Amino acid sequence: MGALYLKNKKAAFNFEIIETIQAGLELLGLEVKSLRDKKGNLEGGRVVVRGSEAYLVGVTIPPYQAQNTPKGYDPERPRKLLLRRKEISRLAGLESKKGLTILPISVYNKGRNLKLEIGIARGKKKFDKRQSIKKEDARRDVEREVKFKFR
Repeated sequence: MGALYLKNKKAAFNFEIIETIQAGLELLGLEVKSLRDKKGNLEGGRVVVRGSEAYLVGVTIPPYQAQNTPKGYDPERPRKLLLRRKEISRLAGLESKKGLTILPISVYNKGRNLKLEIGIARGKKKFDKRQSIKKEDARRDVEREVKFKFR
């Protein structure tokens, strides 16, 4: 994985991520520049399979330069994912299963191409979220203790 441009921080908190898949993105030039400038929001986004194609919906990528943006540009337009047929048919099967969601986790570069890491996830219950918060607090406390001990 190259440089990390965007990360969906709430995905790990609200969902239990079962599996991750790497996908390419079909983007416009101004969207690529915007993502490389770390502008955009993955929260609330999800992957939808329509027919034999997968799309990323609900993700906002603002234009790189607002004054040079084409007239009909929509920052929340559905973006096509570049996946193999087998992967798309597998995602379609997983999408139809009850309780599973396919959501974007991060955008990064691999070589000169931008890639999207998507996760197959199951929603967490309130109890599980509380457990996640406790684990994170305990980890922070341990780090704090170690930091002060070895100063």
